[in-house]
Amino acid sequence: MTFAETIKRTRQRLFFSQEAFAKELSVNLTTVSRWETGRSKPNISTMRQIKEFCEMHNVDYEPIESSWLTFEQEK
Repeated sequence: MTFAETIKRTRQRLFFSQEAFAKELSVNLTTVSRWETGRSKPNISTMRQIKEFCEMHNVDYEPIESSWLTFEQEK
């Protein structure tokens, strides 16, 4: 599964809108949209925030991290 699919599925399973998810991570709504369409990926400091988010909401971070490490930008 791609990073875009993984991050979107995680957000949806927790019933977060893109806007609410962006607010939780202190990023712009456009940023979350770009992640979910595969046009970009979070930087390392944002990945730390995503890890904290996962810990707070009892979500497995490993699939997110794995897909981030193998990220390939969509064309």
